[in-house]
Amino acid sequence: MFKHSTSGRPPAIVADRLTKRYGARTVVDELSFCVRPGCVTGFLGPNGAGKTTTLKMILGLVQPTSGRATIAGRPLAAHSDPARVVGTVLDGGAFNFGRTGRGTLRISALISGASEARIESLLARVGLEDEADRRVGEYSLGMRQRLALAQALLADPAVLILDEPANGLDPAGIAWLRTLLRDLADRGTAVLISSHLLAEAERFVDDVVVID
Repeated sequence: MFKHSTSGRPPAIVADRLTKRYGARTVVDELSFCVRPGCVTGFLGPNGAGKTTTLKMILGLVQPTSGRATIAGRPLAAHSDPARVVGTVLDGGAFNFGRTGRGTLRISALISGASEARIESLLARVGLEDEADRRVGEYSLGMRQRLALAQALLADPAVLILDEPANGLDPAGIAWLRTLLRDLADRGTAVLISSHLLAEAERFVDDVVVID
């Protein structure tokens, strides 16, 4: 069981012997790791290795067969304001394609308590200020990834969990993502990012977890 990170601060995420089975098929087998505040941790492995299932167990979206996961010392469901604890991008985000980008963030802001100024700041930060009034259904995959990141950051969470966020981004977009995540980590955010792109992750992660 992990108790402290190497920096002396408690880990932001702890996965302790996480296991998930579907019938006779074991998808994740006694996986343990921790994610430190102020660091980008790469969660690496080939497609189908169990990365997304692990992230969903950490977030409480999938019940582990055994083992336990905590964020900021407790299961996510035990936090009174989970949006301020963790921001997530899973499966490229889930959107109503009939809403505009700005409208999408306004709906999410009602839940997280984010201000209109925060919405506008994030639209600019992810490079969608000129596209904010277009419907999400007209967005490219890369634009939807940027919108999903803005949505995840609305409540200024202490932890960010991203599942393959570079999907759909062009080389300039990947470089932008790398800079954004580095800046967030430098400000103290704990970032856990899954990827199958080992060479790209090597360029900006601090720690690495490999699953196979």
